[in-house]
Amino acid sequence: MHIMEGFLPVKWAIFWLIVFIPFLVLGLMRIRKLIAIDKNNKLLLALCAAFIFVLSALKIPSVTGSCSHPTGVGLATVMFGPLVVSVLGVIVLLFQALLLAHGGITTLGANAMSMAVIGPMVGFVVYKLARKLNCNKSVSIFLCAMTADLATYLTTSVQLGVVFPDPASGMMASILKFMAIFCVTQVPIAIAEGLLTVVMYNLISKNLPEKVAQLR
Repeated sequence: MHIMEGFLPVKWAIFWLIVFIPFLVLGLMRIRKLIAIDKNNKLLLALCAAFIFVLSALKIPSVTGSCSHPTGVGLATVMFGPLVVSVLGVIVLLFQALLLAHGGITTLGANAMSMAVIGPMVGFVVYKLARKLNCNKSVSIFLCAMTADLATYLTTSVQLGVVFPDPASGMMASILKFMAIFCVTQVPIAIAEGLLTVVMYNLISKNLPEKVAQLR
């Protein structure tokens, strides 16, 4: 999903960065509030960031200029909400761009919008809907993580398709082609990520039940 350095035209790189900034500000405000409530939340925030970093670093080659991998954002989305993920996600993306040559600085805004904003927001809506429909906690978490992953890649497909329309059939055809190619690897990855997120959440709940209950 990480769009590589220099792959987007400058105007699109700037556009996505500008769109992302308000979410980053709101996320910082939310984190500040969480830490003010309980300083120990820093540990869980760090754990969620590490989960995102490790999973999203497991890249598999995919379409030109991008790759497939888990996103890891479902855990933080369930525990803290999607706004917090905008901060954790962009920190992870920045470190990966600088240390692993995974993604890029010029494409940071676009990558952050897909993985740290739109993906988590879709996952959060699905999670809340699943809970309202009386799905059990594990199923709801699984659906959150899986749909957040898939929504991230759908967003990346749109980002790439808009910039690189098909010469013969246009922008929509290009978007659909990117989606089709991503689906080959991303659907099984999203399912596996959903299962892993449930396992991780249950481990945290088992060892820190009071802390997790406080976040609900």
